[in-house]
Amino acid sequence: MALRKIGVFGGTFDPIHIGHLVLAEEAWYELKLEKVLFVPAGDPPHKRGRRLTPGFHRARMVELAIRDNPYFELNRTDLDRPGPHYAVDMIHLLKKQLGEDAEIYFLVGLDSLIDLPNWHRPKDLLASCHFVALNRYGYWLDWEELEVALPGIKEKVHILDMPELEIASHVLQQRVREGRPIKYQVPKEVEEYIFEHGLYVTRGKEHTGGAG
Repeated sequence: MALRKIGVFGGTFDPIHIGHLVLAEEAWYELKLEKVLFVPAGDPPHKRGRRLTPGFHRARMVELAIRDNPYFELNRTDLDRPGPHYAVDMIHLLKKQLGEDAEIYFLVGLDSLIDLPNWHRPKDLLASCHFVALNRYGYWLDWEELEVALPGIKEKVHILDMPELEIASHVLQQRVREGRPIKYQVPKEVEEYIFEHGLYVTRGKEHTGGAG
């Protein structure tokens, strides 16, 4: 049975930006993926204590950012279930949704890949999917150390060597608060949505406006 290669891109997407889209497109092309699922995080344990924009806003921004790409899809698995939200649980749920013929390629940052031994049930996660990471300047991957912690990991990792875009969601939030432009760093529709709903204007403010 031929396996369907499905990309899974998890993250807070607060907001989604051009760097996310470039990585997803490169992974789709280089690995010949059938599609890439964007999975906004609900309650990521490693970001507790940091207030996230409500999930319906983050999901809507993802929808706006990817709607012109037939190979990208929004998936609400994490948003629609109770937390805490660990990656291994999300991957298992997606495997059930997608069926036995789906092979998952999990898109992560190189810094996350380096830290993988500290994730929740990392061996279970490694057995459940492949990993795809962007080769980032300033980060060095110690394969020997990773292999000791997670035997067989090198065979499950695909490193994408591509131009790096130094764009970060928390920096975009700060730029909005400071009244600085974010044009060209996020899709036009996402930029309009952010300003229409007053997102990120005040630090720590809970945004409860309509989802648009």
